[in-house]
Amino acid sequence: MGVYLVSVAEREWFGRDEGGHADVAAGLNEELGRRGLPPYETVPGPGAGGWFEEKVSPPMQGFAAFCEAHLTEAERDTLFGWTVLVPLSLAERVLLPVDSAYWDETVIAGAPQVLALAERLAAILGLPLDAIPATGGNLELTAWFLDGEAGKAAAAGPGPWSEDLDTAFYVALYLRAAQYSLRYGCPIVYS
Repeated sequence: MGVYLVSVAEREWFGRDEGGHADVAAGLNEELGRRGLPPYETVPGPGAGGWFEEKVSPPMQGFAAFCEAHLTEAERDTLFGWTVLVPLSLAERVLLPVDSAYWDETVIAGAPQVLALAERLAAILGLPLDAIPATGGNLELTAWFLDGEAGKAAAAGPGPWSEDLDTAFYVALYLRAAQYSLRYGCPIVYS
């Protein structure tokens, strides 16, 4: 059990069955129309680009403090104050009165905005992106950080990132989630 970030395929995004996000998809398209933007209707089918699934498990206190030191409140809300991430540029997050997995509303953020903030934080930390999995398989990033590979990489190439691996995990998590969403055109949700 626990909290996961997972990619959503077309069937689940537009589905009304249990686990479906049809109300969110419809609400997002309605809001996009109000903003003068085209609807988000092209979501890949299952298996396109693998599957993004990462467990949100390390303590977040260090990450929250790091973000507070380097981002404005609005930027923090954009980076990690969402329940759905979509591969669209959204100048402002979309709030929908639809229950999400852990909140009474759905908050949708744009992957380009999340990516820009995560890249900025990764640069501050000196995150070794060439060593950190790009994801596309089940729990790759989580395993890399929690099963010892991150510790080995930190010993071989220490830097600000290696001083708090939990913070480094969350920066990498949001960075890789945004990259995945943009690369494969799919939403990512907390589950």
